[in-house]
Amino acid sequence: MATVITEECINCGACEPECPNTAIYAGGAQWEMDGAMHDALNNDLYYIVPDKCTECVGHFEKEQCAAVCPVDCCVPDPNHPETEEQLFEKAKKLHPDKTFAELSPATSRFRK
Repeated sequence: MATVITEECINCGACEPECPNTAIYAGGAQWEMDGAMHDALNNDLYYIVPDKCTECVGHFEKEQCAAVCPVDCCVPDPNHPETEEQLFEKAKKLHPDKTFAELSPATSRFRK
């Protein structure tokens, strides 16, 4: 499932540069995917685009946004359930020029 930023967000911006998929945007900012721009999903707080969030599967052992969030407001989004396999396939699609290693505890929270 994608990660979501809750209303507890203090708009510190710590999460945005940590996302390997550029899935996090400041409130009110348009988001980009495949060269197309889309309206902001939240006008007031930072937000995560579910179509771009892979929960860092393929990149890191845990979600980097959650790891740096000072108020623990980056949490699993129950509205977007996905399996490890689906998240890994999404990561490959988002980064077609990258060669991903086989999933391991270092690249997937599902492997702990």
